[in-house]
Amino acid sequence: MKRKAYNIAPVTLRSMPFWCFSNPLSDPFGGPVLPKLDSLDAAKMLAQAAAEGLIEATSFHDDDLVPWDPEHLEDDLDPTSETYKKLREIKKVLDKAGIQVNAATCSLHGNRIFRNGGLTNPDPKIRALARRKAERTLRIGNLFGAKYFIYWVARDGFEVPVAVDWKRVYGWLADGLNGAYDYIQKMGFKNYVGATVEPKPNEPRGHMFLPTAGHAVGFIYGHLKHPEFFGVNPELLQHEGMALMNSVETVGYLVSMKKLFFLHFGSQIKAQFDDDFPPLVGPEGLKETVQMFWALRQMGWKGVLEYDCHMLRADADPADPLGCRLQFIRDCVRATAIALLLADRLSGLKTNGLNAAETDLAATALMCQLDEKSIQEWMKN
Repeated sequence: MKRKAYNIAPVTLRSMPFWCFSNPLSDPFGGPVLPKLDSLDAAKMLAQAAAEGLIEATSFHDDDLVPWDPEHLEDDLDPTSETYKKLREIKKVLDKAGIQVNAATCSLHGNRIFRNGGLTNPDPKIRALARRKAERTLRIGNLFGAKYFIYWVARDGFEVPVAVDWKRVYGWLADGLNGAYDYIQKMGFKNYVGATVEPKPNEPRGHMFLPTAGHAVGFIYGHLKHPEFFGVNPELLQHEGMALMNSVETVGYLVSMKKLFFLHFGSQIKAQFDDDFPPLVGPEGLKETVQMFWALRQMGWKGVLEYDCHMLRADADPADPLGCRLQFIRDCVRATAIALLLADRLSGLKTNGLNAAETDLAATALMCQLDEKSIQEWMKN
């Protein structure tokens, strides 16, 4: 079964990754609110969401699907292993539901082995282990037909600048990502149309080596052997919002550089830790989100919108762990529809003769469908 594209405004497909709705919602101050969701059960929930017309695609970390054992680095190739069997059970569910796989990303943040980094770890043995884990992820992604391989900066960062080997650290990172490209070519994987860097300014480390979209693009062109294969998947509003950057500027820059391969989507309070709110949820971000989609449409960009957010911890229902997770998926999709509808209203914006402030007010009135007569009456009263 092949599910048709969403193809509304700039969004071609809506992707709900395993890590979003499966999250048990622990935080630094409290343990999990929801029970852990088995990956096969998660795949069945995605199938239900697809049947409701909510999504067309998904993505995953390797660890979202199957556990990783550093003593068995090729368990995915062993037909007698539980890993091999579980991966194929999940694939069968997704295939039957017609769900595409947008991306596979290697988890280099969860295991304590990588507490001082993965591809940039100062220990060459751990860097080599991180590369082997990434290769396993590439094989799993190939099984599922993933279009992209994501490098999320994870724990590749630092807290103490004078503890970093600045002469070599970006070379180590380049070796890791060039190695991923070389492995794709060596194995003859035809499913991958590209790979992406997902930048983040901080958390879980104090600082990251690739904190913003601009850093990521500069690294791609300055350090990688095949820059045409690599792009960026910014997480907006979250990651750049943590550094007080604006998402409209970010997508404008990336589209101009032909490096916006797809978009991770959620909501964020600026200058805070990674809120990972569902889209449009929270005290701020509505205007910025709507203008981001307006800008993407204005520039003619089309691509996958992938959610990268979590349910509000307060909305989790331990008595109904499946129901509240499905509702979270519905809420994310509803937020997308609202944002796209509001952005569509801005298509009628006329700026002739208006200064910047007047243009902004006109756009806000148009987005809210406020007519000029009503505004004038309130001004007089």
